Amino acid sequence: MANKKNIDELLAAAESTQIQELKKDNLKLLKQLDKAKNKKEDLINSIYDAVNTNLRTWDKPKIPKPKTNKVRKDEEIAVAVLSDIQLAKVTPEYNTEIAEERVVRYANKIVDLANVQRHVHKVKKCAVFAVGDIIEGELIFPGQSHLIDSSLYKQVTVDGPRIMTKFFDILLANFDEVDVHWVIGNHGHLGGRSRKDYHPDSNADRMLGKIMSMIYRDEKRIQWTIPDSENDNHWFDVADLGENCKFFLWHGDNIRGFGGFPWYGFGKKLQGWKTLAANGMMPDFDYAIAGHFHTPTTMYLNDIRLWVNGSTESYNTYALEQLASMGKPCQWLLFVKPKYGVTAEYLVKLMDV
Repeated sequence: MANKKNIDELLAAAESTQIQELKKDNLKLLKQLDKAKNKKEDLINSIYDAVNTNLRTWDKPKIPKPKTNKVRKDEEIAVAVLSDIQLAKVTPEYNTEIAEERVVRYANKIVDLANVQRHVHKVKKCAVFAVGDIIEGELIFPGQSHLIDSSLYKQVTVDGPRIMTKFFDILLANFDEVDVHWVIGNHGHLGGRSRKDYHPDSNADRMLGKIMSMIYRDEKRIQWTIPDSENDNHWFDVADLGENCKFFLWHGDNIRGFGGFPWYGFGKKLQGWKTLAANGMMPDFDYAIAGHFHTPTTMYLNDIRLWVNGSTESYNTYALEQLASMGKPCQWLLFVKPKYGVTAEYLVKLMDV
């Protein structure tokens, strides 16, 4: 009986010590947030520090490793295009809960389709091209506050990490390696349409990507590329998956067109960027991927192949009124073979089935 009492006392003392340490951490964070009230960059760093501290207390379950594939033919890479989730957006058929269901459904379909390809090829790696508007923001257009179901804070630090963790855990359980390239969208701009004096790195999409990289910091099988202004390419990235497999990635909000359809604008921009690449003024690329328009399409522009991604949302009132057009929930999934290029493409539908 005395031994049990001693053990209980030791456990109580250990628990009390942990609580005191957590209280000290919380007090430290409160002081940091108070000092950063009027300093945007310090505020962002304080948020990252808060997430970093909270992650120390999160006992994240281990992710099972995928089964070994015995197919001995050439290897392919799965390329998942993820964009325009617009997390907190509310339409008659869409909200955060439905967005979460569809993102998880997309992850499972990536695995299902990779298993189809595995009948003839090794598929050990999945590249995820996140091309913006993962979150919805609050100040992008007038009246937006009436069309969202959660704050920007909750999208970036609560709902976004929860949903994206489910997505990437499924991939890591089925691929040996996951390579993430994460670029920003216009709905992540903190300053809304005007932006004014905000730093180009102050984008909620980028913040969510950074938080996700912190969540997986101890997972060696996932790599993160999140461009920022340090190398002056904060709005785009070129993902190099091998010879003849370089992808130019950007959101697409800088493309203009006629009558709301930007196909001429895509051609003009991509040909210009390709010319700059040929002159050594920017990285060269073989393919291009964008989002923004919620209308999945693909086209050839001379020697450039372009894919424009769909969205996970359904029933867009603005698109119905202004464009008389409305896409259904879907995302692109490609398969590429290094030195050869894209070998297969799927437009993955995400409606309830």
